[in-house]
Amino acid sequence: MNFLLKSVSYLFHPVWMPFAGTLLYFLISPRFFPFPVVKAKILAIAILSVFIPIVFYLMLKTLGKTTSHFLSDVKERKWPLLLNAFLDLLILKFILDTFDYPELYYFFLGIFLSTTSALLLVLLKIKVSLHMIGLGGITAFLVLLSFHFNLNLIYTISFLIAMTGLTATSRLHFRAHTMTELVLGLLLGIVPQAAVALVWL
Repeated sequence: MNFLLKSVSYLFHPVWMPFAGTLLYFLISPRFFPFPVVKAKILAIAILSVFIPIVFYLMLKTLGKTTSHFLSDVKERKWPLLLNAFLDLLILKFILDTFDYPELYYFFLGIFLSTTSALLLVLLKIKVSLHMIGLGGITAFLVLLSFHFNLNLIYTISFLIAMTGLTATSRLHFRAHTMTELVLGLLLGIVPQAAVALVWL
C-alpha cells in the first residue's frame, strides 16, 4: 500500500501537469495543427516546464537549499515557484498565442495565476498542496475543453478525478499535508482555470 501511494505522488507530481495538459490538448483538439509545429511546441514546453525546473531543483539540492523533491518545507518553495512563474511567462510570451492556441494559452495563464497565488501564500508562510494545484488545474481544463469542443471525455476526466483522490490520500497518509492544505491547493488549481475560461469558452 505504501508503495502504491508513494508511486502516485511521483507519477502525478505537479512538475508533469503543464506538459501533460499540453499533450492532452493536442491529442483531443479537433483543430488542425501541422505535425512539425506540434512537435516543436511540445518540445519547447517540455524544456521550459519539465527539464529546466528539474535541473533547478537538483541545483538547489546540491546547494543544500532543499531537502525533498516534494518541497515539504514551505520556505523551500519560494525559488522553485518563482522560477516556474517566470517560465510560464516565457511560454505565454514566446511559445503560445491567443490566435492559434487560445485554449492552451489560457491554460498556461491559469497555471501562471495558480503559481503566483501559491507563491504569495508562501510569502505569508501558508503551505498548500502543489499536487492538488496541478491535478485540479488539468482536470478543470479537460472539463472545460469537453464543453468547448463538445467532446465526450468522461473516462479521462473520471480517471483524473480518481487519481486526484488517490494522490490526496497519499499526501495525507505520509503527513505531507493537512486536509485544509489539500483543499486550498485544489481550489488554487481549479479557480484560475475557471476564471480564464470566461475569456475563451
